[in-house]
Amino acid sequence: MTHVRRRSASLGLALLAGILAVAKVIPADAGTGASDYHPSFKPGQLKGPPAGKANEVLVLGTPHLSGLKGELRPDMLEPLLARLAAWHPDAIATEDMSGLQCDSLRRYPARYASTVADYCPDPGPAGKATGLDVPAANAEAERLLAAWPAAPTPADRRHLAAIFLAAGERSSALVQWLRLPVEERHDGDGLTPDLVAALERAKDRRNETNLISAVLAARLGLERLWSVDDHSADFPDPPDANAYAAAITHAWDNPVAKARRAEDERLEAGVAKPDGLMILYRAYNAPQAALQAYQADFGAALREPSPQGFGRNYVGYWETRNLRMVANIRDVLGQHPGTRLLAIVGASHKGYYEAYLDQMHDLRLADTREVLR
Repeated sequence: MTHVRRRSASLGLALLAGILAVAKVIPADAGTGASDYHPSFKPGQLKGPPAGKANEVLVLGTPHLSGLKGELRPDMLEPLLARLAAWHPDAIATEDMSGLQCDSLRRYPARYASTVADYCPDPGPAGKATGLDVPAANAEAERLLAAWPAAPTPADRRHLAAIFLAAGERSSALVQWLRLPVEERHDGDGLTPDLVAALERAKDRRNETNLISAVLAARLGLERLWSVDDHSADFPDPPDANAYAAAITHAWDNPVAKARRAEDERLEAGVAKPDGLMILYRAYNAPQAALQAYQADFGAALREPSPQGFGRNYVGYWETRNLRMVANIRDVLGQHPGTRLLAIVGASHKGYYEAYLDQMHDLRLADTREVLR
């Protein structure tokens, strides 16, 4: 049942107007007698700052590369990496849980045991090697970065990689590992042989954080990634888990979802062709994609009629998760005003990311279409 709650639908395009009409959104307050009040205060229309550089965010919707069918060679990602590098982000946010959130969730296993098992790497071996627990390792990583030398030695990078692993920030540890010359990728300075083996495995693991975000950060000379995913809204399976799963699955059985799945299959089948991966990314980031994702998935669940409100449970989880993910991005930007940040996230999050981020006063959104040309 857990996969139903967390499902993040992939994206398809070229849907017929007639199909879209079938899935027209019913207003949330239809038939409830609710007020149509809307506040006059609209933060997104009050943009600043009056002086200084605004924050700029580019949201790249992505498929989860682990789920793509067929071969995915590193050279196939080069056209995408080149375009993202040309945008010159100062920071990169990924769909990974922070070590600090994982540490917090570990303290509440009755609710989060499966979440921790699915999304939180074990920092224990690195903690033992460095003598630091997760909060202490995070504090030490921040201290090291605040005084980071202009020309760090290989020993500096190996040590910071070990600290990041103890902090539960595996993707940032990988950035440090990739910034080392190959001959300097060995144990020492806090890295045990087992931790080195884990970094080597991570380097080749097929996901967008390792193959896109970490590689791009290393090429751009960045020292870390920002883990902004949030699963604190995860809830235990309800007592009637089978009924919940059946209700949500039935909601997903709609014409828009079927058309999107068919288009996904077409796009994935062409990934290995010349420019195939770029065609897929352009499709996942097209202007109409966010509304289609809503109509196929979250909007359909919102209209799910079970008396228990299963669909509303699911949508509430989804909105809460996205709000907290965007809050994590806003926190980074608040600490570092004037940042150009690239947020790489599963495509079904993209519309929510952009809608919520656009409410922020000193933030401008970049047009992904221009970057992916």
